[in-house]
Amino acid sequence: MNLFDVYPLMNVTPVSGSGCYITDDKGTEYLDLYGGHAVISIGHAHPHYIQRIEEQLKRIGFYSNSIINPLQQELAHKLGEISGLENYALFLCNSGAEANENALKLASFATGKKRVVAFNKAFHGRTSAAVSVTDNERIRANINRGADVVFLPLNDAGLVEEELKAGDVCAVIIEGIQGIGGVQIPDVSFLQALEQLCKKYKCKLILDEIQSGYGRSGLFFSFQQASIKPDIVTTAKGMANGFPIGGVLISPDIEPRHGMLGATFGGNYLACAAGLAVLEVIESEDLMKNAAKTGEFLLTELGKMSGIKEVRGRGLMIGLEFNGEVAPLRKKLLQEEHIFTGVSSTNIIRLLPPLSLTVEQASVFTRALGRLLAP
Repeated sequence: MNLFDVYPLMNVTPVSGSGCYITDDKGTEYLDLYGGHAVISIGHAHPHYIQRIEEQLKRIGFYSNSIINPLQQELAHKLGEISGLENYALFLCNSGAEANENALKLASFATGKKRVVAFNKAFHGRTSAAVSVTDNERIRANINRGADVVFLPLNDAGLVEEELKAGDVCAVIIEGIQGIGGVQIPDVSFLQALEQLCKKYKCKLILDEIQSGYGRSGLFFSFQQASIKPDIVTTAKGMANGFPIGGVLISPDIEPRHGMLGATFGGNYLACAAGLAVLEVIESEDLMKNAAKTGEFLLTELGKMSGIKEVRGRGLMIGLEFNGEVAPLRKKLLQEEHIFTGVSSTNIIRLLPPLSLTVEQASVFTRALGRLLAP
């Protein structure tokens, strides 16, 4: 049996990792500025992370959610403490798409409505409801087109209000920073306007922080730049440094009832142990501060380079837009400079490294890129 062809593959086979580096099966070491698509938040093979999972596995690895799992409550408490959302409730699932599925369902349950406002270039996942609010026709099958969704330009509050006036919208869903869309950052004033409009027209504001959250922006959640409190926040990717987990943070205005949400694997012992390890390392190693510092260095240095059309980002979520296709440049970075990078579209390189990336490691990339862009 062959694997189903999903992604174009880089010709590298990683076999080990340490911090911000991975090593392939030929012994070549690479600087990882891709982070497995923003998943590796605290670095590869972090000793505390390994210890937490090993110790838990020796006790119990899994049981269903029909029993009391103290690790779930411990994770919820720690997440509330470090994020500042102590009075929110946490629903645990397995992925970002699943988190957004449940967030949209919650919004509809809470309001009794079904229409959704999303934004141009948005990406919220590939499952049914999540892909219906994703602005990409190529990945939306006919079965996903039943939802009543409107896509609007980012940062135009007037157009959002026009849609909300009808009173039939259950949710406005927006990424804290658009990732697949090319690292587009919503204006602070726009996020503040969305919060007020959702209150005015009695719908729920969902902040998708799956890629931009967990310290990546230099704040725990990137929407916190606007000092707002969304009704629902979704998270995943960097939440457990590679162990599958997702979360929905739910404001106290939304009352739970049994049967509203559920998951078999969500919040299992190993996932919670991994999630706790990540939060403990983020806190003990001050990784949010480091992400802000190293990100500012990268934004400053990359902004000086000729050959780059525009540099956008916050913290360690950075997009480099070029006038032409970036595939040849990424290939040279990988094969000649041994640096992994990500991509948003044919002309945008995306940097999503571990939050532990140092200025010294970042300068390895800026020097390498400078050499490759030199006339």
